[in-house]
Parts: sequence; structure tokens; C-alpha cells
Amino acid sequence: MQEVDLYSLLDCAINASIKAGDEIMKIYDSNFEFTTKEDDSPLTIADKNSNAIIEKALKISKIPFLSEEGKDIPYNERKKWDYLWIVDPLDGTKEFIKKNGEFTVNIALVKKQKSILGVIYVPCSNELYYALEGLGAFKATIDGSYKGLESLLKNSSKLPLNQNRSNFIVVGSRSHMSNETQKYFDKKKNEYDSVEVLAVGSSLKICMVAEGKADVYPRYAPTMEWDTAAGHAIANMAGFKIIEYNSSNEIIYNKEELLNPWFLVS
Repeated sequence: MQEVDLYSLLDCAINASIKAGDEIMKIYDSNFEFTTKEDDSPLTIADKNSNAIIEKALKISKIPFLSEEGKDIPYNERKKWDYLWIVDPLDGTKEFIKKNGEFTVNIALVKKQKSILGVIYVPCSNELYYALEGLGAFKATIDGSYKGLESLLKNSSKLPLNQNRSNFIVVGSRSHMSNETQKYFDKKKNEYDSVEVLAVGSSLKICMVAEGKADVYPRYAPTMEWDTAAGHAIANMAGFKIIEYNSSNEIIYNKEELLNPWFLVS
């Protein structure tokens, strides 16, 4: 197995996410157009430009790169990899097009099917969530230019944060709601005196659980590995799990089929 410096890789991934976020915001503030992919999901120039910036930045690591915009790598090749980057250069393209601010840049490092490093950057708010196995999970606000991981850690809050609330909060998808998810919401409303259901876009839902702003995130609808890999590392390092529906197993990565099973973050 190749030797890697995980601390340096985290530093590289954070820097890449912020640069990609800056490019995304330039396009966000312009009159952009979008096309529709084969699966009817939207695609913008922001997706493409962000992907190019991240791929170039991570190339120095010499670790294979898998993203939503370049997903057609044969499994026979992928299964030999000890490490790989899994990237969603713009998670929440629908939210980007709606201009509601709920989109993110997701970068994860997977080792032997487990996400061990995660970076989620929120370009509209300059909020950064990041995690590394053995280091922990953190949240910071990027104020100005990125000055490196050592400086960032001094100005970060360890996750989860203490949340002074008594209500039970369930967070769900803003753009992808299913009947099963609605049934889960209804079940929780019967179990708790005070239940609040929030609809949020992109991987921000996983971040909300990791941060302590929400108690649970049921996703009983399709997602892909790049939608969850970065958030999974952040949730894990904050003490939470992403469990397969009707199972006790955590979801895994770099599978032959890149579609995730239904899952619950809690």
C-alpha cells in the first residue's frame, strides 16, 4: 500500500475546495446557463470549472480521482486502488440554480472502501467542515485567504458543537423527498413531544447532524457515493454513523455500483 501524508492531503483538499468555491461564486453571481444530463440532473459551467480546479490541485497526491463529472472508470481498474479521492465539485446544483445558497464542494479521501478524510466547503457562507481520521471533525469560517491547516485548526471549533435545545430535529432533502422519508418524519412526530422537520439542500444535511444542529437525517431515496463520502468522514469523526437502511452496517465506497443504498445519519 502506498505511503501517504494524510495531514498534507487534508491541507491540499481544503485549499482546493476554497479555490473551487471562489470560482463557483463568480459564476453564481453571473447570468449562467445550464444543460441537462442523461439522468435529467442539471449541469452548469460551475460544475465543470470546479471539477477542473480540484482535479488539478489533487493531482500532486498521485492518488486516483473519481468525481461526478468523470465517473466512467471501469471497476476492474478502481478495485485495485488502496486510496482514491471521491469528489462532488458542486453538490446541490439544483440549489445553485435556484440561488438559495444551499450548495457545497465535497472532497473525500477513501481508504479501502472507508472515507477517512472529508472536506465540505459552503461557498455562499464561507463555512468549512473538515475531518481526518485520528484528528477529529471541525468547523471554521474562512475569512480572507486560506493560511494553511495549522492556522486553520487554531480558529476551528471541534464537532459536534453544544446545542442548547430540547426539540428533536429531523433534516431532509429539499429537492428529493420520498414517501418513505415522509413516513419516517411522521413516526418521529409520534415518538417525541416536539419534532421539527427541516428541508435543506446538498450535503449540508450531514453537516447539520455532525454539528449537532439536527438529530437525524433519513435518506430513503437515491444518492451517489460522491454525495456522501466527504460528509461521512465528518459525521464519523464527530461521533455519528451513516447506516444502511434496515441494517447495522455503515455504507461503503468504491463499490462496483456507485449508487448508495438508502441510509440514516444519526
